[in-house]
Amino acid sequence: MPHLPPPRRPVLLLTGGSGVLGRALIEELSPGFRIICLRHRTPVDDPRIEEVSADLLEPGLGLSRTEFARLADDVDLVVHCAAATNWKAEPEAIWRANLDGTATMLGLAVRAQAPFHHISTAFVANPLAEEEQRRFPGAAAYLASKTAAEQAVREAPVPATILRPSVVMGDSVTGRIAGAQGLTRALGAIVKGQVPVLPGEPGARIDMVPQDVVARAVGALLRGGVTQGEYWLAAGTEALLQREVVDTCLEFADRHGPRPHPPRLIPLESVHRLLLPLIEGPAFPESLRRRFHTYAELLLVFQRALPFESSLGSAHCGTAVTKDDLRRALLSNLAAWAAGPAGLRRQRRTRSALQEGTAPRELAS
Repeated sequence: MPHLPPPRRPVLLLTGGSGVLGRALIEELSPGFRIICLRHRTPVDDPRIEEVSADLLEPGLGLSRTEFARLADDVDLVVHCAAATNWKAEPEAIWRANLDGTATMLGLAVRAQAPFHHISTAFVANPLAEEEQRRFPGAAAYLASKTAAEQAVREAPVPATILRPSVVMGDSVTGRIAGAQGLTRALGAIVKGQVPVLPGEPGARIDMVPQDVVARAVGALLRGGVTQGEYWLAAGTEALLQREVVDTCLEFADRHGPRPHPPRLIPLESVHRLLLPLIEGPAFPESLRRRFHTYAELLLVFQRALPFESSLGSAHCGTAVTKDDLRRALLSNLAAWAAGPAGLRRQRRTRSALQEGTAPRELAS
């Protein structure tokens, strides 16, 4: 009996493959797709994928006409995951990466006549007030540029989906994550007892979804042949409340050492009217000012009084999550953080060195 060649795997062009969600997508999609990753600075370095050096901000991705045409002829679908997520960057740079980069990838998808799957963010539904935009220009640029990129996707002459994950946390089982996240650092600071106050109401929702849950939902949509629609990859009504997140962090800390004093939760009105003006004054140390400013920026954007919509668990969109799922995932993420270089091991080493008098001066001060 003649040996038949294996069926051709569809060719998927992925941007942002070295990022948190990008690596989870490679794990999820590599069995069924031949994946080509566009690489700018950070190599993906995964034997399951092919890498092409490219620049999303250059015409034709910075490729020659022949290279661009060959790539477009090869591609069956595009997943655009790359984005500027560092809110400390200049707002103009964030706009260029998120809007111009999307336009470049849409141009390739149109040339290839390939469905376009755009990874946006659920927080486009949470625009900042004018005062917040002034105080947090990086976050404001991120949200506005992602909103504009979504509109560009809607207007493009190619079948497209818009996929809106909320905060992408580490793996639900292992807790591992490809890169340090701002929110992970904030949660770790709660565990260490370094956060006396936090902005936000106890009942505000902190919508976080594990990276493998998001990746499975994207994979289900792609394997199901879905090429149109807007999907919310968020916890929705099951999202943990801010007080539940804090309590989980304190319970975790209790297992690994002395339980820290719980941070005081400050209503948003008081944050804007009293707390932020106070810490922006000269009396506060610069390191403390930077830390609280970062936490305020994150939590003011990441919390909501009302739940997001959620498409998880709907047709071709993975599985829904429950509060218990999210608590377990949060504990797994905290355990992975605690075992890492910035986690509890470093705190224990520092405490031991302080007791022995061998800690560096800057740690002892």
